[in-house]
Amino acid sequence: MPALRLVRLHLASRRVTAALATVAACALTLHIALQWSWDTYGALQLPLILEVGCAAAIGITMGSPFGEPERATGRWLPLLRLGSAIAMTATAVAALALASIGAHLAGGIAEVVRNIAGLVGIGLLCALLLGGSLAWTGPVVYMLVGAYGLYTDWHPPTLTSPWIWPARPPHDLGAALCAAAVFAAGIAAATWRGARESP
Repeated sequence: MPALRLVRLHLASRRVTAALATVAACALTLHIALQWSWDTYGALQLPLILEVGCAAAIGITMGSPFGEPERATGRWLPLLRLGSAIAMTATAVAALALASIGAHLAGGIAEVVRNIAGLVGIGLLCALLLGGSLAWTGPVVYMLVGAYGLYTDWHPPTLTSPWIWPARPPHDLGAALCAAAVFAAGIAAATWRGARESP
């Protein structure tokens, strides 16, 4: 029971309920949008925008209102951060996958997994550098890069860098490895350091 209470208090302090509501809203929006007919460019861009919304919400949950006192007294804090970051990422992937059931999702689930993992990694790294309240800036800025990469598929010269993974095909190994590397770096930063504290 003390362990469950600790997890509950950790999640409450990180506003995880609000983040889950944001993920659910993104999934519902995707489900409604997939009922319409989109051109190829819009069909690829729309999921990216909603994936960014999920990643931004997850990044913000890394911020703590308690700061240094929590660091000094919480020996379980790294495990709580690790568990919440992985659980929230898995929840976002599952929510968007469920939202696409019965509809055609351009890029498929493989692209959703790759994009959300990489975007969450960017959000977690931004939480470390800028603080939890500004963790959303990294995924949003990267969304512009990814949208431009998608744009160049129709207006050459095409960008082929695997670091711009949203513009790569779903089964591009290089793009998947880049997104996985960013996710791993973000998870490591979130686990061992957490979000930067506001002055």
